[in-house]
Amino acid sequence: MPELPEVETVARDLGRLIVGATISGARVSWPRSVRTPTADLLGSALASVGRRAKLVVMNLAGGAVLTIHLKMTGQLFVVPADLPEDPYVRVVLELADGREIRFRDIRKFGRVGLYERDGTPFAAFGPEPLEPAFTLAAFRRLIRRRKGRLKPLLVDQAFLAGVGNIYADEALWAARLHPLRSASSLRPADERRLFAELRRVLAEAVERRGSSIDDYTAPDGDGSMQERLQVYQRTGEACPRCGRPVRRIVIGARASHFCSWCQRLPARDRAGATAILRGMVPKLGASAARDGRLSRRGGRWADLAGDGALGLTPDEAARVVARERAERTRRAAATRRAAARASARATAGG
Repeated sequence: MPELPEVETVARDLGRLIVGATISGARVSWPRSVRTPTADLLGSALASVGRRAKLVVMNLAGGAVLTIHLKMTGQLFVVPADLPEDPYVRVVLELADGREIRFRDIRKFGRVGLYERDGTPFAAFGPEPLEPAFTLAAFRRLIRRRKGRLKPLLVDQAFLAGVGNIYADEALWAARLHPLRSASSLRPADERRLFAELRRVLAEAVERRGSSIDDYTAPDGDGSMQERLQVYQRTGEACPRCGRPVRRIVIGARASHFCSWCQRLPARDRAGATAILRGMVPKLGASAARDGRLSRRGGRWADLAGDGALGLTPDEAARVVARERAERTRRAAATRRAAARASARATAGG
């Protein structure tokens, strides 16, 4: 799902294209894409485009607010009105200048909402991590009130706005903090590193237009942050710091990627994490898996994929196949994004 950097990129691209335009009409081909509107948008000029958490926010001149949650496969394009639509366009906003804003969403999870300014859902979100007001002192006040595990905490939108799986994994790796570590176990130096690395990773991702993983693309094209990710979706690959295999566990139905050597789990948090660590991929040594201890050795050849893999068990071989399938899926997603951009940029007679 697009996170803060991706949604910020979409909002900035849209702002350059549509601010000052007037909405003259709307079409909806999938009614469930639209939340119950509480304001009228026809005849409204688009005053500004921004972002709050993972929402694209269009502020209308009359005071109403239009929000778009891209979810997993949502894409926004601004195209000539006479350009033929593809079957995945769910909502169209017609502009008086002959263009259209098209919301394309293959899996139909995205949502468009229209609110009076006082009726927006923004109050449910935590602070924006890249805002100047979000200082180290503010972060410390926030995290010292919480006791939960770091990964679920970072992706909780009521705790911090806009952070999701990708950048939580990357920030925790950069700060050398285990995703299952409890917030209450952090020392002041840990808090400082996590704060600094979270902001650094998010700022770099914004600069690089986000990570074009799966279906994410923006009106002006893909991002490049996926080329800089250190652990996210790199299960079994060498950790860039120590060379040991990147691990994957599932926490609350979310995949988390980390290095069990660089990101040590404190003793106080190990007992409660044993069941989750037992499902880790690639697995630790048998004795470590039994008692939840972290491995103190490097990866076996069997942890590697491809020609270097020796002595694979059936489960390990299946994981190699799964990684290869995931790579094919990523390539197919890149092809879909390219097709969407080509369709959006083509002329009606092209």
